[in-house]
Amino acid sequence: MVDTGPVRAFLDEKHVTLAERVSAFATRVLAPLAEPADDTAARVQARELLVKLGAVGWLQPIRDQDWRACCLIREALAAASPLADAVFALQTLGVVPMLLSANATMRNRWLEPAMQGRAMASFAMTEPDVGSDVASLGATAEPDGDAYVLSGTKTFISNAGIADFYTVFATTDRAKKDKGIACFVVAADTPGLRLVRTLVLSAPHPLGEIAFQKARVPSACRLDTDGEGFKLGLATLDRVRCTVGAAACGMAARALAEALAHAKARRQFGKPIAEFQLIQEKLARMATDLTAARLLVYRAAWEKDRGAPRVTLEAAMAKAFATEAAQRIVDDAVQILGGRGVLADNPVDRLYRSVRALRIYEGTTEIQHLIIAGQLVK
Repeated sequence: MVDTGPVRAFLDEKHVTLAERVSAFATRVLAPLAEPADDTAARVQARELLVKLGAVGWLQPIRDQDWRACCLIREALAAASPLADAVFALQTLGVVPMLLSANATMRNRWLEPAMQGRAMASFAMTEPDVGSDVASLGATAEPDGDAYVLSGTKTFISNAGIADFYTVFATTDRAKKDKGIACFVVAADTPGLRLVRTLVLSAPHPLGEIAFQKARVPSACRLDTDGEGFKLGLATLDRVRCTVGAAACGMAARALAEALAHAKARRQFGKPIAEFQLIQEKLARMATDLTAARLLVYRAAWEKDRGAPRVTLEAAMAKAFATEAAQRIVDDAVQILGGRGVLADNPVDRLYRSVRALRIYEGTTEIQHLIIAGQLVK
């Protein structure tokens, strides 16, 4: 159950009701699912999860750009199934650029299927030699009549090989740097687009590398006006980043609950280990960090929902603090559970393998710190 109490001041009544409903769904439908045994199984389960999320309407807040709702959903999903959270996250990243774009053609083609869970999205920005330095993209999009010819490789792409469409960033003019970046929606069946290889993470996740080999993409698939693709990408990340913090809170909350239950039940030296001061110190720090993280996350989402043009500072703080705090909380949970905490079928072990990536994707903690400092010294 997502505890809305500490962040109630940032929520409307509809959000409190939503938290109850999505928590019940996650507990009933997602928590009992077995973790995929391998990459192939993860790809199958990811598609199944997308259908489930679409069928009950959990993807609709993405369309509405209700960021507090998206945070509540990600928090509940991440606590029950990190893979379900990843599926939600990629639908968000893949769809938001077209929501922010003036391109109605792409919205008419992809938005409804994506929201219903019938079309899987992907977000293709990272390249083998380009991570945080987005302005230095190597993938190219050369104008050719009423189309663009895309060439280049994208790596660390979630849903690679199983997505129905990719939101792709490429440069039309390298000399212009960030002003020469464009954003396209590319259908998965486009000739010249292929899956190069799958990439296997420590936690099951459909990750891979894709390549564009002179893939011809109609001009109607371009989302940005000339020179605005980079801004479109940053605007997307600006909105979605706080939801990463929410996912971290979900994983942390589950880890804390597992640790607390174990500490109350596990007896050593004639009493529950929850009575030992060193265990109490861990639990107190875990609970405090989690509450602080959630306040930062929902503050950022609230600011965006109430009309703030940008929440760059707030979102960076939320992501940096929440993901780092979640890492500490999950690690402490493993320590409290002891040997049970490193068994592959234990929830905290699954969380331990899943939480680590949150400190990296959509901007590392170090990048968030640079963003925060940059905003402060402006």
